[in-house]
Amino acid sequence: MVQWLFNRGVQSKIHYLHSGASYTHKFYDRLFASVRAQLGSNVRLMITGSAPISGDVLDFLKVTFGCEIREGYGQTETSAAATISLGTDGTAGHVGGPLGCIKMRLKDIPEMNYYSTDSPNPRGEVCYQGPSVFPGYYKADDKNAEAFEDGWLRSGDVAMVYPNGALKIVDRAKNIFKLSQGEYIAPEKLENVYITSPFLA
Repeated sequence: MVQWLFNRGVQSKIHYLHSGASYTHKFYDRLFASVRAQLGSNVRLMITGSAPISGDVLDFLKVTFGCEIREGYGQTETSAAATISLGTDGTAGHVGGPLGCIKMRLKDIPEMNYYSTDSPNPRGEVCYQGPSVFPGYYKADDKNAEAFEDGWLRSGDVAMVYPNGALKIVDRAKNIFKLSQGEYIAPEKLENVYITSPFLA
């Protein structure tokens, strides 16, 4: 009975969260008191970054802890965060929009069929500019020539932009190479297929 009630509470709160309601619920939050107690019961905000988090996991954490969980995205070269999701956004699976100190643009990648003109959601390599972006690598002109293009720092990440300005990271641009017959491949996609085999380690 308790497990059924817990699952019902999670489903109900996720439904309300996606419809734009609050993170809290008068009845169901009592069920999650033991979960919140694991972190002291007073958590009001959590921030995640460094690696993508599954939308299902993010929703579960939001409803069980009853607080905002913001997902950020960036690089060391952008002084850590470049984007962050809004606390009022009930959807998951994206990293939010750019911070006020960052300008972003998408660079077309024709060999991977990513274009900034794609409809309804533009796609391409994320490029940064702004005061929080580092000026370049120390005494490494060759690396700077590779990292910057027309004053924009190339991230190597491919993103899709939602109509509200939020970014969803969908691929990597830097991890592709050209075969002798002229075909481009992404080794990460091949690795993801190979690791599913029980015969390969």
